[in-house]
Amino acid sequence: MKSSKSATPEINLPEAGTPLQLASSERGDLRSRAHALSPVVWVGQAGISEAVLLEIERALRAHELIKLKWPEVDKSQRMAWGNMICERLSAAPVQWIGRIMVLYRPR
Repeated sequence: MKSSKSATPEINLPEAGTPLQLASSERGDLRSRAHALSPVVWVGQAGISEAVLLEIERALRAHELIKLKWPEVDKSQRMAWGNMICERLSAAPVQWIGRIMVLYRPR
């Protein structure tokens, strides 16, 4: 008898690209849509690892508009991590509210 394994497709990170650029009107519409969302990825004190990038990639593929929650680290460090994520996953930062980042990438 064959063992039944879950048919979950393996997710690979895309090649690093350029961050997505949004027009001001698009950004406003996305901010409105993101208002009711809860964070789906929490970044730990260790920062951005391949596992964190894979979780963000999965969330973007499933939802296209997500919120990330950052640890209590310096704002410049959070901004650097956010910029790195946007470059690596070809996404756009929509909004920063304290330790919450709204991230968008169309499906």
